[in-house]
Amino acid sequence: MAYVDAGGIRLHVEERGQGPAMVLLHGTGTSGRVWDAQLADLARDHRMFAVDSRGCGRSDRPAEGNDIAGNTADVLAVIDALDLDRPVVVGSSVGAVFAIEAALAAPDRIGGIVSIDGPGYWPAVAMSDKLVEVAAATDRAAQFAEWVPTWYSPAAPPELIASTLRQILESSEHVDELFADGASYDPRERIRELAVPVLFLHGALDASIPCEVSRVLADLAPHGTFRLIESAGHMPHQERPEAVNAALRQAAERLAV
Repeated sequence: MAYVDAGGIRLHVEERGQGPAMVLLHGTGTSGRVWDAQLADLARDHRMFAVDSRGCGRSDRPAEGNDIAGNTADVLAVIDALDLDRPVVVGSSVGAVFAIEAALAAPDRIGGIVSIDGPGYWPAVAMSDKLVEVAAATDRAAQFAEWVPTWYSPAAPPELIASTLRQILESSEHVDELFADGASYDPRERIRELAVPVLFLHGALDASIPCEVSRVLADLAPHGTFRLIESAGHMPHQERPEAVNAALRQAAERLAV
């Protein structure tokens, strides 16, 4: 375990393995622990880094910078601090937004991207009211207790849902600012400028973000591809880790060009 300084903010990074570097970014309010299955498997032939975003897990909890721009800057700070040579950056949910924005800002520092159920333009066209409501909720526990179960397929183990909810409720309430920020996010025009290869993975049973969103973005990205993960909701890396791990391993050589 290690801590990385990102502009005065300490970010926790779990490192395992040896080989080509892969940086893992979780979704809003959870932590690097959502990547345990990827760390255990892919560390056999990759140097893996699971980052706790600001306000989450074991990282610092500043009141400022809890938006897309702040988290994107953190990703690049981690890559620089660890002296990584164009790693593959894997982002789940809003973590995929950070990965895409980092690659748009600094394509020479990132070898490739994997977006796992990234929200893309969907919040701006269909979820803005919901996200603003979540960001402004006075009863945070009740809000997420109702919402988090919908992130998983009906077959997901209850303990997986409980673990996700626990991580979110242990995170800083300041990270909820991301929901309001993401309510107007739409990368469709800018993603045409994405210089690095990107694989869009998407759970077939995602009730939050339609898989068509990832299909559209894969078509728009100059070097984009799409792959569906069957029998999984919004968090396929937790529900179907073997399928996601296989996809990551197969794609890593192509992505890191």
